[in-house]
Amino acid sequence: WKGYAGTSFGRFFANSLFMCIGAVIGNLIACTMAAYAFGRLKFDGRGFWFAVMMITLMLPGHVTIVPRYILYNTFGWVGTYLPIIVPKFVATDAFFVFLLVQFIRSLPKELDEAAIIDGCSKVGVFSRIIVPLATPALVTVALFTFLWTWDDFFNHLLYLTDPRTFSVSRALRTFIGDAGAVNNWGGALAMSTLSIIPAFILFFSLQKYFVQGITTTGLKG
Repeated sequence: WKGYAGTSFGRFFANSLFMCIGAVIGNLIACTMAAYAFGRLKFDGRGFWFAVMMITLMLPGHVTIVPRYILYNTFGWVGTYLPIIVPKFVATDAFFVFLLVQFIRSLPKELDEAAIIDGCSKVGVFSRIIVPLATPALVTVALFTFLWTWDDFFNHLLYLTDPRTFSVSRALRTFIGDAGAVNNWGGALAMSTLSIIPAFILFFSLQKYFVQGITTTGLKG
């Protein structure tokens, strides 16, 4: 299909994949590091900052729409993928941090102590013990991040202004005319069907880890 502004469906598909991969990488790196700090390290104000992070979960996303848009517009990011990808690298998804904190707290601290006795540093404990053992939780984070970014419409509508940068969800909106009627049912249905294929493939291929991650992150030993 090649329709809106002469841009092909393959371009929209590639744009969505690029944003999803960037968001997944950002969340895995930032949220895992933040969760390790809250779950294992001792520092002044740890409880306070963890409480602040939890409070943000109760803050409706619509409250921050205008401030975020003004901030990103000031940076010159509107019309690019930066507003969608960059925030993931600073652990802005408190839900995933909380999920990983619960998982890390369920891991025996004796593993950390044994590694430190053997000469392992805090960074080594994180990279060689915590991260490998947290694979189920990390897969859960990656899966949710991918699906939520892929299905996101509002942020893509708000920040992606160039048709060449449109995601699949944003491009589907172009089938609807000003009067609210679909002007190309064949193209719309074909594109809608193709757009759900990545989600199906990802979910069923990672289903084992996903279920394991959901089960274990709710436990605290």
